[in-house]
Amino acid sequence: MARALAARLLRIALALAVSAALPIAAQAQAPEAQVKAAFLYNFARFVDWPQASRAGSVVTLCLLGTEPFGAHADALNGRPVGAGTLRVRRIARPVDAAACDMVFLPNAEAARLPALLEAARGRRIVTVGETPGAAAGGMVINFYLDQSRVRFEINIDAAQRTGLTINSQLLRLARITHDRTQGDE
Repeated sequence: MARALAARLLRIALALAVSAALPIAAQAQAPEAQVKAAFLYNFARFVDWPQASRAGSVVTLCLLGTEPFGAHADALNGRPVGAGTLRVRRIARPVDAAACDMVFLPNAEAARLPALLEAARGRRIVTVGETPGAAAGGMVINFYLDQSRVRFEINIDAAQRTGLTINSQLLRLARITHDRTQGDE
């Protein structure tokens, strides 16, 4: 049983690593939105959600405002996360994030970052964005492009504030950042 679990984890890690390294241009059938949606699902799988250990539990991924995923996000509904499933929900206001486990804030909604971070403060919510500098500003995970490849960074300080554990395999694939300090500005 332990061997089967180890083998499964290795396959998952390899799949995540391969998807992180594939250039967007080489993925004609996988546009950037689809790649990011797949990352969101893998982020949900590589966070230790307390409720996900119970069969029938739900991990809620909320998409704030005008998100770019459309049907790609809808395809994630019902996918397994631990012993539970992922539920995708669209929200209109940052305050609605209180009912979410993970929230994606698109670049088009970047002005709402402070309100989202305030709504998530003190809660077990993984915030994910795609705005330059958002991770250093307090976002837990932030997408960026590196030579036409979708990459992500994880703010360790923000992650620790959630009280959730991010799997070390995911951390190894990320660019690690910290909160911006007064001297950094």
